[in-house]
Amino acid sequence: MAASEENSSLFPIFILTIMALPLVPYTILKLFRAATKKTKSIHCQCSVCSRSGKYHKSVLKKIYNVSTCGNMTLVLLWVIMAFLVYYIKNMSREIQVFEPFSILGLVPGSSEAEIKKAYRRLSIQYHPDKNPDPEAHKYFVEFISKAYQALTDPISRENFEKYGHPDGRQGFQMGIALPQFLLNIDGTSGGILLLWIVGVCILLPLVIAVIYLSKSSKYTGNYIMHQTLSAYYCLMKPSLAPSKVMDVFIKAAEYMEIPVRRIDDEPLQKLFVLVRSELNLDSKNIKQEQAKFWKQHPALVKTQLLIQAHLTRQTAALSPTLQGDLKRVLELAPRLAEELMKMALVPRTPQGHGWLRPAMGVIELSQCIIQAVPLSARKASGGSTEGIAPFLQLPHFSEAITKKIARKKVRTFEDLRDMTPSERAELLSQTADFSAAEVEDVERVLELMPSLKIEAKCETEGEEGIQEGDIVTIHAWIKLDRANGLIGALPHATYYPFHKHENFWFLLADSTSNNVWFSQKISFMEEAAAITAASKIIEEAMEVSGANVKETSAAVRDAAEKVKSGSRLVMGKLQAPVEGNYNLTCYCLCDSWIGCDTKTSLKMRIVKRTRAGTRGGAAAAATEEGPVQEDGAEEEEIEEEGYDDYESEYSDDGEEDQDAKKGSTANGAAHRGKDRHSDSEGSGSEED
Repeated sequence: MAASEENSSLFPIFILTIMALPLVPYTILKLFRAATKKTKSIHCQCSVCSRSGKYHKSVLKKIYNVSTCGNMTLVLLWVIMAFLVYYIKNMSREIQVFEPFSILGLVPGSSEAEIKKAYRRLSIQYHPDKNPDPEAHKYFVEFISKAYQALTDPISRENFEKYGHPDGRQGFQMGIALPQFLLNIDGTSGGILLLWIVGVCILLPLVIAVIYLSKSSKYTGNYIMHQTLSAYYCLMKPSLAPSKVMDVFIKAAEYMEIPVRRIDDEPLQKLFVLVRSELNLDSKNIKQEQAKFWKQHPALVKTQLLIQAHLTRQTAALSPTLQGDLKRVLELAPRLAEELMKMALVPRTPQGHGWLRPAMGVIELSQCIIQAVPLSARKASGGSTEGIAPFLQLPHFSEAITKKIARKKVRTFEDLRDMTPSERAELLSQTADFSAAEVEDVERVLELMPSLKIEAKCETEGEEGIQEGDIVTIHAWIKLDRANGLIGALPHATYYPFHKHENFWFLLADSTSNNVWFSQKISFMEEAAAITAASKIIEEAMEVSGANVKETSAAVRDAAEKVKSGSRLVMGKLQAPVEGNYNLTCYCLCDSWIGCDTKTSLKMRIVKRTRAGTRGGAAAAATEEGPVQEDGAEEEEIEEEGYDDYESEYSDDGEEDQDAKKGSTANGAAHRGKDRHSDSEGSGSEED
């Protein structure tokens, strides 16, 4: 029984140890991350964003940001640990080594007469004949008597001096550090022990498994419902226009779960009148179109009207309940748009290619949602393929102001960005009546907008030329520059109520056939992760090429420096198609900014595989078909003359021919130093 009590007294120490093993290193790691977190502001500093309060770090907001479930759980565990430490330190009964002199209240070396005197004194106090208390009896038998025996009996004293116990050598004992009531299986304690074992060892793991399986069966790893992915996959079409992407986007299962209330009918009717022009209803049969619109599922009607209210910036008139529903719709929008993008890029053709046109439509929709710009504003006008949409993402800009500056021959967004700050200030102050503070807001947003450059090439590793069926490696560096010096940043998005990171998509596509050959998502936020990924890719590539350690180290260092300066490496493999000359386009698309996308042409010449399969035969076949075009040379083949790049359905088709692939390069190499809508800046350079 004594051993059992000693083991049960160790239970708090056992629990404290088990808690401390994971909790201490996790807390140190969390504190280290918080200490090393960048303090540099990465969000927009204009007055409009400041007034919105989205980035305002008030005391309450800081407390709210800190008081997450994870942080509160961490604090609670530390409170429990502190209580255990206090309890262990102040336990009423502590485990002590058997000390007979201390038990009898004597000092070591006391005489036999003093030992007997102390024993008689304690016997009067604790002997069962003198004290009927059971605890006194227990203490007298287990401690006082054994202490007296250890000091007076020669054999017991010899055992104590030799082995530390009057009974001689003690056997090795093992126990379990559990509370005493759990170790007592008699009476009701047995039932408590049984319930504890069943609850902790069986029911708790079973409940956790059921919850996990129910969620995993409903959601993907990106917290998107499987039902949503199935709907997106079935509804995605190869020629899906941007205006039709909205019809697919709103059919997410998450949006179907948003409650539809009767009290929202009247506000939605009023909202329909405000956004009717954005719903693409046929004006010739407007009554039938309206009736058809309202016959849709109520959740679809509500979601589409709320999104259109956000795009047209008509949200001020919404009721509080609709404001809450809109916030939920916008919170889910980036994740749903990313999954819809993946559905557009998933291999659908026999060659394993995705579709370009719907992918571009998804990006356009994502940009409009983040910037709260109507899709109709992207209709080409005044020589701009993006229409007035890029202007509307700037603070204090409106359609009327855009028309005013257009009279001063600033018709495209590129015209405005290419002006010097003094020229812009003069234009906006004199033409648009902007104050100095408003001009400064515009400058801050323009400084935050990214400028992208692409350097790309396709090659077969270790070989010259590309034969049909070869494994082709696409190697591209995406360079991002901002006037304010930042690399990773949050976009200026006053009307979007959440923090949104910029995401970029690299696409290698054949716009003529609407095929996406290769795609990859890019982020400029995590520099350390980008350096690790680029270093690993470079090491593998150098190892395949047979480079030595010194050359590999130099290449890795160069890649790390490129990443630190704002570049990201994109590398992938694809199988070369049948022989022919392919006019491909490299796109880098941003899901948060309008007018910041870039593209460059990349030509790939595939020759017929020789019977022997040698590269010499491939080179001979390439020579027979004619020389490869150099930088700036005109392509004499009919295929390039008919090269037609994708443009939005809101763009001016007449601009496509003028964009006839300036910047084209030799076989498999491309370089771009301007955005996608300013292709007139020279041709690319061939890379070795």
